[in-house]
Amino acid sequence: MIFEPFKPFLASAYQIKFATEAWEKRGAAALRRQVFCSEQGLFDGDDRDAVDETAIPIAAISLFGVAADAVVGTVRIHRHPEDRGVWWGSRLAVSRQYRRLGAVGAGLIRLAVASAHARGCHTFLGNIQSQNVDLFRHMHWRSLKEVELYGKPHHMMQADLDFYPPFPEPEVGFLSLPKLAA
Repeated sequence: MIFEPFKPFLASAYQIKFATEAWEKRGAAALRRQVFCSEQGLFDGDDRDAVDETAIPIAAISLFGVAADAVVGTVRIHRHPEDRGVWWGSRLAVSRQYRRLGAVGAGLIRLAVASAHARGCHTFLGNIQSQNVDLFRHMHWRSLKEVELYGKPHHMMQADLDFYPPFPEPEVGFLSLPKLAA
């Protein structure tokens, strides 16, 4: 008897929220190391930097029923040190098996920009790896210039805040239901 291969189970819902619990912060840090150090080789051993001292980590948490299971996506946001109305997003990472779902990365981007908008953001920026620029353009970001960071091509991009209404409860966040990417 030959068994047909089966697809691994993927959660049917995700909570996108500020990482407030210790396990959420650990999961976000571990996912960043996996993506930026192990997979992409951009950093040796750890991707943490001085920005992490003030940045707010955001997590996409897979849910089984109503129970939180694991961090499957993350991004961090932080204010510019001299202009508190300028915010940055960085270190967007999604677990490999969840990348084909449009909801995880898009949900992280939405909460990142909308929560900063609720905190007085007038400009939201990010340095986006070139292979991800189309996703951001689809989500109402525009490229300001091309740059090279960590030996890879990036675009400095800016979010159109008109498409990201302020979201005042990021510690609770929102549920996101996945759609399979085409």
